[in-house]
Formats: sequence, structure tokens, C-alpha cells
Amino acid sequence: MSGVIYLAQGPRVALRFIGLQDFDELAVLHRESADMLAPWMPGRPVTASYASFESYVARFDQPAYEGFLICLRDTGAIVGRVNINNIVRGTHQSGMIGYSAYASTTGRGYLTEGLGLLVGYAFGEMELHRLEANIQPSNAPSLRLIRRLGFEREGFSPKFQFIDGAWRDHERWAITAEMTGQDRSSSYAT
Repeated sequence: MSGVIYLAQGPRVALRFIGLQDFDELAVLHRESADMLAPWMPGRPVTASYASFESYVARFDQPAYEGFLICLRDTGAIVGRVNINNIVRGTHQSGMIGYSAYASTTGRGYLTEGLGLLVGYAFGEMELHRLEANIQPSNAPSLRLIRRLGFEREGFSPKFQFIDGAWRDHERWAITAEMTGQDRSSSYAT
């Protein structure tokens, strides 16, 4: 796709920043995937209105948040979305990831490949040391995905997040730069 700047590329997918120009495509994907995503995603979709999407994209201007899309390399079509939230610098160099796939492209390994690119980008270009993911115990596909990427289960957080009308328990999973061979400890600011 001409004019698109990819941050990282794999055999089938690429990682890029999210932007306002993505509203229409994401709105369709969220609508088509509403039933699949509802049990796992907090609140209304970020594409509920253009104004809500503008607010969502604007938060990535803050240093504690980054927003990315996983796209097919050959067409540029969006196949996944991932955020790094609550980025803490200094002696932590950590962030929490949240991600979603879409009904039309699940089961093809795109999110696995794309999140692998994100982990590499986070530990490389962003110089993070640790990424954490919090996943509901009943979300078997997400748990399989995070295991494939090398995350390790660290604990259990009862009533961690309000989703779909109730406080939901989550498992806490994490990966560090050392676990991927990308340790940059000597370059971190203290």
C-alpha cells in the first residue's frame, strides 16, 4: 500500500499506528464483530461515533498510550487492533496491552503474527522491558494466543474490570525483554 508507513512487517501482516482515517473501516469491523467482542471488551466500541473515535485516537498523543493496527501486507486491510496502555517509564519501562481480532479474519494466525511484531517493536524501538496482558479465564482463544507468544501467567485478579455489565475476573500474563532475547537493561534510564 503506497503512503503507509509500517513500523514492523511479518510474512503476512504489518504493524502501523492507528489514525482518524481508519474510522470507517474499523466501524464496519466492530459492527460485524459485535457479538464476538461483547463478552471481552469494556464499554461501547471506540467506533460508536466519530466523536468517540476522535477521543480514542487523541489519547495516543499522551506518552502513556500507543495505538496500533495490524494490517494485511498485500492489501492494507485491517485485521486487528492493539494498544499499549499505562506505559510507565523510568525504572519500570512497562505497559499493558489490549487487543482485538475481527470476526471476518479470526483463526488465520494474523493476530498471533501481529502481536509478535508488536512485542518486538515494544522491546526494540519503544525500549520497554515488560508487557502485561489481563485476560478473562473463559477467553480460551486469547489465552492460547498469549501462550503462543511466550507470555507467562503471573497471577489472578478477581473482579478486575467492568465488562458486559459485571466485574470480571482476569488472569495476569506478562512477557519481558529477556524472555525474547531483546534485553536492553544497560540502556534504561533510572
